[in-house]
Amino acid sequence: MTNALDRAAARLAWTRTALGDATLTLESASSDASFRSYWRTHHDGASWIVMDSPPDKEDPRPWLAIGERLADAGLHVPAVRATDLEQGFLLIEDLGNRLYLPALNEHTADALYGDAMDALLRMQTRMDYADLPPFNQPLLVSGLEVMPEWFLGRHLGHTPSCGEWDVLEAAFDVIVRNALEQPRCFVHRDYHSRNLLIVEHNNPGIIDFQGALGGPITYDLASLLRDAYIVWPRERVEGWVESYRQRLLGAGMIDAPADPARFLRWFDLTGMHRHVRVLGQFYRLWYRDGKPGYLANVPTVYRYVVSVAKRYPELADFVALLERHTAGRDLTQVAAA
Repeated sequence: MTNALDRAAARLAWTRTALGDATLTLESASSDASFRSYWRTHHDGASWIVMDSPPDKEDPRPWLAIGERLADAGLHVPAVRATDLEQGFLLIEDLGNRLYLPALNEHTADALYGDAMDALLRMQTRMDYADLPPFNQPLLVSGLEVMPEWFLGRHLGHTPSCGEWDVLEAAFDVIVRNALEQPRCFVHRDYHSRNLLIVEHNNPGIIDFQGALGGPITYDLASLLRDAYIVWPRERVEGWVESYRQRLLGAGMIDAPADPARFLRWFDLTGMHRHVRVLGQFYRLWYRDGKPGYLANVPTVYRYVVSVAKRYPELADFVALLERHTAGRDLTQVAAA
């Protein structure tokens, strides 16, 4: 508690100095799944956000570096007014609190996703990724392994048998090979409705981009259209996917062999990678980090994994394994310690 109080006092003192206002206060703006938190303050008729990114836990430098590059490519990310990298405090533009998620509905989706896909195309065509960490095989595999550890093992209390590990590894191999065969590009890595904000100019405002990698071309598209927090009819999603495929083709980012069927497989199985990882990650956030807020979204993620996997015969044994161990279980209820 003392450390938290000390941190709060240091954060407030730094903000008052940065803005030259000894009377301003801070209110919580949001927090995320990391150690980073965001605080809103008001000064001289303007609103600002203080990002608190403890350097020993969440180095703010990648956020600054990627943000500068995104801005140079014409994307709307928070402008930076002041930084203290030693303490991990940043004073940045307030993009507001109009997240995509509550604004998305049957009538707004085409326009909002249209803006998001415009921005995504700019990211993929204008952003250099050569010096970013690669979304390579070891990273892809380690992401998938979070699921058996935290979902099957910690949450369901099941240790896979040797035969079940063979099933898991065969499924993971299908998913990883699918990711590796795609063209490479800049990958935001968390491009979804809780990290996109509705802004007046150059919509959307984009946040939480510090984990960017060089990776598969459908990764961010899958994050956007198969979002863990909102679900659309399959036909509508596939319509958006095909329209984006045609734009990538026109931009020279993919070639003719990436026909609709192949591109949809790329999209589906790349989304599978994300959702299998998240299925473990949401439980890890609870059991390890004490953050229960994501448990309500587990059923959506689980349904994505099962429904997509059932469309690909090579994943039939994987689906059967999951369904066998989740039968009759309420996935939103945490297990006893």
